[in-house]
Amino acid sequence: MRLLSFWKGGWYDGGNLFLERAMKKRNLQGGEMLVGRREFLGGAALGVLSLGAGNAGQASAGQASAGQADVRPLIRFGMVTDAHYADADARGTRFYCESRRKMGECAQLMNEQRTDFLIELGDFKDQDSPPDEAKTMGYLRDIEREFQRFQGPRYHAGGNHDFDSLSKKQFLSLIENAAATDERLYYSFERRGFRFIVLDANYRADGADYDHGNFDWKDANIPPDELEWLREELGASKKPAVVFVHQLLDGEGDVFVRNAEQVRRVLEESGRAHAVFQGHHHAGRFSRIGGIPYYTLKGMIEGSGRENSAYAIVEIYGDGRIKVVGCRRADSRTLI
Repeated sequence: MRLLSFWKGGWYDGGNLFLERAMKKRNLQGGEMLVGRREFLGGAALGVLSLGAGNAGQASAGQASAGQADVRPLIRFGMVTDAHYADADARGTRFYCESRRKMGECAQLMNEQRTDFLIELGDFKDQDSPPDEAKTMGYLRDIEREFQRFQGPRYHAGGNHDFDSLSKKQFLSLIENAAATDERLYYSFERRGFRFIVLDANYRADGADYDHGNFDWKDANIPPDELEWLREELGASKKPAVVFVHQLLDGEGDVFVRNAEQVRRVLEESGRAHAVFQGHHHAGRFSRIGGIPYYTLKGMIEGSGRENSAYAIVEIYGDGRIKVVGCRRADSRTLI
């Protein structure tokens, strides 16, 4: 059994110090746990390190079940959402200024873990009250700079707050996307035998783009031409597909895409959609509809201090399993 020792604020495994150097996580009883190196490296079991009384600064990694193979995932990617960065005072549970540091930490961990790519699921930046376009563009540049600390391919999904004082064209001009988008925020890319599809629900019911706050955030829609594009994307390849979107697709109400049922029907009929990852709802959630898991990642902005950040690593295995390894406050879950 491998022992990890606590040294200078981090867990040390004899050769690798990693992010403080294990990620703090809250369990359902309010106790404190650490997500350890074994968990991040994947394998047959998620190793969880517990900090309890009388451990004398040491904890042991969880072990795989007897006879269970240590199978590595085919692909591992990082995911973060709802940074809402702005140089603004905190309001309620939202600590806007702190998202730069949180995003830098996220990028650092993804570099250490050598994830295949990193994607953010929208509401990347925020704005002042009253809004100032020039300052908003500055906030977007600042948080993009932290995101760019990740040294692999990076992707963006648009969120409603990304267009509260900017246009989509302005947003795209200030970020770098590893996939060609043709000046639009719905697109697809492929990695290691998987098709990844990014949707844009930042359209009003009349089909108009979100632009400089000309929208009600509850009025989010996937327009007919994008819906047809999605159908064609899913039918163009036999590869399994993973879908990303900011607003939610797994229900009805303020935080959900208004025509979510239509979108779900396209996903289900294709037989290709293996999972949907969402942002927007900062508390996070999980559901399964028509055999497809819908995982909503908790918002990075909620709460002060690094311990109140949230981001995740998603692992996809050759046997079809999909696991989410939650970092900080994000929930870990086996989706399939």
